[in-house]
Amino acid sequence: MAKTVKKDLVLSACVEINCCKLLVINNVSDLTLQISELKSLGKKIGFVPTMGALHIGHASLMKRSVRENDITVVSIFVNPRQFNNPEDLAKYPRTIETDIEFVEKTGVDIVFIPEEDDVYPVNFSVPEVDLGRLEVLMEGRMRPGHFDGVVQVLTRFFQLVQPDNAYFGLKDFQQVAVVRKMVEYLHLPVNIIACPIYRESSGLAFSSRNQRLTEAQKEEALFIYKSLLKAKELAKKMTPVQIAEIMKQDYSDSSMELEYFEIVDPVTLESLTDEWTPDAVACVVAYVGEVRLIDNMQLN
Repeated sequence: MAKTVKKDLVLSACVEINCCKLLVINNVSDLTLQISELKSLGKKIGFVPTMGALHIGHASLMKRSVRENDITVVSIFVNPRQFNNPEDLAKYPRTIETDIEFVEKTGVDIVFIPEEDDVYPVNFSVPEVDLGRLEVLMEGRMRPGHFDGVVQVLTRFFQLVQPDNAYFGLKDFQQVAVVRKMVEYLHLPVNIIACPIYRESSGLAFSSRNQRLTEAQKEEALFIYKSLLKAKELAKKMTPVQIAEIMKQDYSDSSMELEYFEIVDPVTLESLTDEWTPDAVACVVAYVGEVRLIDNMQLN
């Protein structure tokens, strides 16, 4: 049943819907009712999908959506279908109560926190989306099935929320490319808006996984940001493949475990070798202890 943090949201009686407080919805039937009412009023809906453990990077997406839409919906759902490592799924931070308080402060109107059975009912039809090479490069190569899970959950959420605009952070650079491909392939009427990476003052990219890091590990993780800055500087005089080799050696000499460091075309995400393309992006994944961190930076 839908509930509010402060007061009930009665859409049919509220013309200025943003005057009402955050509505917390836990099931599909209540969400469907609210979205139907909003659409009948001609409201423009913004959507920010999350897996919880919210931080200031999420807040930047939410606040942008609030500015650009009549209504903003945030989902909190740890999607099991995009984890290929059961241990990683089990350790993913879950902080629902603090997340609700966090969302309330951003001006968001609705937070949707469903159970897995509601997201994936028995009759749920898995969409077939041809992602081409996107599903075998970088994250697709290292996490088989990951993007299938992303496609499944976002297809379902787009169906339920019916957003005009959906907001994603560019920290997950490849995921943004996959979502855009999915929307194009399925001809979905939603505008995908990619937002810049939000970083701590030190340069460390905000991530839900940062909650699993000790302060000492956060200092260690800064090596990722520093490596990207070094790659950006080297891009003035070296080829992509030369820089990638230097980065691999740097990580080998560090305390971090490198999964991959690739410099890619920003559209195709194919690795660059001897020639540069405009807006080439360095993508890196490395481990601090057992925590897998991802980051990227445009180089030229």
